[in-house]
Amino acid sequence: MSQFFSLHPEHPQPRLIKQAAEIIRDGGLVVLPTDAAYAFGGHTGDAGLLDRIRRIRGVDERHLFTLMCRDLSEIATYARVDNSQYRLLKAVTPGPYTFILEGTKELPRRVLHPKRKTLGLRVPDHPLIQALLAELNEPLLVSSLILPGDELPLTDAEEIRDRLEKQVDLVLECGHCGTEMTTVVNLADGTPELVRDGLGPLAPLGLD
Repeated sequence: MSQFFSLHPEHPQPRLIKQAAEIIRDGGLVVLPTDAAYAFGGHTGDAGLLDRIRRIRGVDERHLFTLMCRDLSEIATYARVDNSQYRLLKAVTPGPYTFILEGTKELPRRVLHPKRKTLGLRVPDHPLIQALLAELNEPLLVSSLILPGDELPLTDAEEIRDRLEKQVDLVLECGHCGTEMTTVVNLADGTPELVRDGLGPLAPLGLD
């Protein structure tokens, strides 16, 4: 049976944030709201967590995960970022964008694309997630909450708890999340390439 925490959307309760961080550090699989859609999240170094998410989502080992970071300096620890890429990231983060970049040796190989050694990275603009990342003092590994047979992410925390109460350890709720996901941009090959047109505007990326 999963736990269920209701948090204030702008001033999340520190006590609950600390408890959520402890569950994540202990290997728990958490459902969390973001500035886009709800997502699965957990500890980056936990191999079993990846398998749990893949089983729930019905995806194979080719499914790519995203590293959710607190700020740009944290991104630079886990991905190779040149000056032009950094300027682009600085212009649009925090916000609903995911950037595909080449990972560094700080990351386990299992979270990277098996051939290209890339992964998605993002800096969310959401008070609850920022508080959780600050408490953890490290990134979160996340994946969109889309279940087999569904075309869009789930939006209601109560429905998520009903459908996943025996498969996740914690559901964090602070209000409704939408169905639109992040805009995904591939920066690994130098020139920005749009992979998915999502919530983040294209104009600041020069891709409109």
